[in-house]
Amino acid sequence: MQENRYLILAYYYLKPIHDPHQEVKEHKLFFKDRDLTSRIYISEQGINGQMSGINHDAHAYIEWMKSRPEFHGIEFKLTPYHEQVFPRATIKYRKNVVGYSGKVDFSTGGEHVDPARWKEMLDDPEKKILIDVRNDYEWKIGHFEGAELPLCGTFRDFDKYTEELKAKVDPKKTPVMMYCTGGIRCELYSSILKERGFENVYQLDGGIINYGMKEGAKHWLGKLFVFDDRMVTPISEEEAPAISTCHFCAASTDAYYNCANMDCNALFLCCPECLKEYVGCCKDECKCADRVRPYHDVDAHKPFRRSYNYLPK
Repeated sequence: MQENRYLILAYYYLKPIHDPHQEVKEHKLFFKDRDLTSRIYISEQGINGQMSGINHDAHAYIEWMKSRPEFHGIEFKLTPYHEQVFPRATIKYRKNVVGYSGKVDFSTGGEHVDPARWKEMLDDPEKKILIDVRNDYEWKIGHFEGAELPLCGTFRDFDKYTEELKAKVDPKKTPVMMYCTGGIRCELYSSILKERGFENVYQLDGGIINYGMKEGAKHWLGKLFVFDDRMVTPISEEEAPAISTCHFCAASTDAYYNCANMDCNALFLCCPECLKEYVGCCKDECKCADRVRPYHDVDAHKPFRRSYNYLPK
């Protein structure tokens, strides 16, 4: 069994940052000469972070952030792991910490519900709407029982879904529960629903990650899509049978891959047999492409790698 020498951190903090460009510089300075990798976005709205690091450096980052008055009360969700899960340290300014161009007042959002109460609400037969606020490729491999699964490929598609929801239910009377991976999308979408007339809006505090850590997998089906090298992970230590099928043969699988053809890079579900047959590609044409990542039986190509990691040296 591999030793978990690393920690994966998931976090966000939605309080105004006066000078986000300076904060990017502060973060890069802290990361210098430390064994940390990340995908961190900073804006005037706040910070949205995912990162991994050797244990002592990850804990040093947590202590540094919590010691700073501008991030007072920030919370981290921690997952032990045996290696880094990002290819490099990416720390960038973004105008919006969540991919949505509309103006949103985060302070108008829904009521935060801790995992224990969330489980109780799911047990309660009272009529309510339960919405998965993630992209469709995320909920295909795992979601809460009975959840509405909007066919939204990006967050921008939720505008149309919101209008459809308003036409289907009474926004003033129907309770709406929503969840996402770590909680930040719900901060945005609950505010949108409140602004559009929904009165009883509840969001899972800390998202699916927090629920799995504290309550296990009750009411949950499948696994969790994550935006790092793991791609897919169980939400708890409980058994999690696959609920999705292979892109080629329809065999049961919960393994996602990016097509080995770097000019395609399509995300697809695949069983081990078909992955080997198609050498990591999503279709026959991609196998003959000019730029194809090398495929290895033991360790299939990792996602999100830039082309220079694979080109001849």
